[in-house]
Amino acid sequence: MDKVIVIGGGLAGSEASLLLAGAGVRVVLVEQKPVRRSPAHKSDGFAELVCSNSLRSDNPENAIGLLHEELRRLGSAVLEEADRARVPAGDALAVDRVAFSEALTRRIAEHPEIEVRKEEATALPEETCIVATGPLTGEGLARSLAEAVGESALAFYDAIAPIVAGDSVDQSVAFRRSRYGKGGDDYLNLPLSREEYERFVDELVAGQKVEPHAFEEPRYFEGCLPIEVMAARGRDVLAFGPMKPVGLVDPRTGRRPHAVVQLRREDRAGTAWNLVGFQTRLTWPEQKRIFAECIPGLRAATFIRLGQVHRNTFLDAPRALGPDGSLRARPHVFCAGQITGVEGYVESAASGHVAARRVLARLRGERFAPPPGTTALGALLRHVTGEAHPAGYDYQPTNVIFALFPPLEERHRKHERKARLLARARRDFADWGRAQGIPLAPEPPSRPARAPSPPTGTVAGGSDIGRSAPDATPSPPIPTLVERSDIAPPAAPGEAPR
Repeated sequence: MDKVIVIGGGLAGSEASLLLAGAGVRVVLVEQKPVRRSPAHKSDGFAELVCSNSLRSDNPENAIGLLHEELRRLGSAVLEEADRARVPAGDALAVDRVAFSEALTRRIAEHPEIEVRKEEATALPEETCIVATGPLTGEGLARSLAEAVGESALAFYDAIAPIVAGDSVDQSVAFRRSRYGKGGDDYLNLPLSREEYERFVDELVAGQKVEPHAFEEPRYFEGCLPIEVMAARGRDVLAFGPMKPVGLVDPRTGRRPHAVVQLRREDRAGTAWNLVGFQTRLTWPEQKRIFAECIPGLRAATFIRLGQVHRNTFLDAPRALGPDGSLRARPHVFCAGQITGVEGYVESAASGHVAARRVLARLRGERFAPPPGTTALGALLRHVTGEAHPAGYDYQPTNVIFALFPPLEERHRKHERKARLLARARRDFADWGRAQGIPLAPEPPSRPARAPSPPTGTVAGGSDIGRSAPDATPSPPIPTLVERSDIAPPAAPGEAPR
């Protein structure tokens, strides 16, 4: 009987394990918890969401929403359980993180084809395997990977945002509204005047930070920068970033505030709220002081979780991985998830899904053709292979964004672009499924059309790489390929999480 070892029980490993087991393959899932935990993990369950509880925009006219749709149509276990654990979050897919993890943990534990081994993997196996250990890969396995790929294993840093108790937020200050009215009153908003905002920026810049160890070189992912790093880049960066007030009117004044802090619920009951985009490396005492003193509505806040920084490891995938997603130096080792340089919960699950299908095809002696680059899955693979990037590109993690898709060939107006990309993706995705003999769930019904933005001209096909992300409203120059759907309309709120 065929056997595949999957190392890592996060989103990529859970998705891969359940897909392979569902196809009759014997799976040995190796997970280091509870024997050993990374600094970011708290529970013993699989598919733990260590940062935000948002899987970002569910609108298929955003690249991440299209990725949701494609995974649903493929029967993704992660998306199935996310839908079941969904909590109100406007146009975004946010989940009750405990219910979500418990459901996937239960499915894995009860599956007759999956054997769970609770131990730390310290070296690459000699058998067919999928390494899905994520950005917090243990030292022993990271060393084994480095020996296989040379200097392609790189370290960078990401940050976690604080969570406050809902009943500790001053409701006389906060108002409920989603940007542009999308999703009704799912979000709490804390408005700041110009004077309050500028004081907050000054405190962030001056506040005490956690210093990295001597062996650590901070290399932040541009889509999830610590808030104080953004503040240090310019006085108005936050007001055009996670504290952007566009689409919001303070009902007490009838005017748009100078800046706003958005809070997104962490659970269905609204007992806990995440400070959207407020990942930070401030010391914990400084977080409590600055946020309570400078953010209206948080003076009496109870912090359920404070922000922190943790180390991350990822491969230089275009150099380290072959066309089928296996290590060039160890073809029996497939890699999936954030260790390949994809960023985000759903992107990790998607990577695990594709890796499992590739392994399954190899076991059966079949050829697996990946989804075309015009689809969300294929565009993500274009990033991992380097196809989406110019020569000499310094490989960095990214979410799925329309900048990774091949440009439209036909001429079109700017406001038509997303609808045309969606139509092309759906058409090509259906053709790919038929060609591969993969059954797909029906295409979802179209959403009500929104009034288009005023035409600004006609554009022809051309690469988006190197421009501002077209899915976001322009903001001060922070170089990034990320689709910041938590801060930039028309995408729904939802940060680019771990």
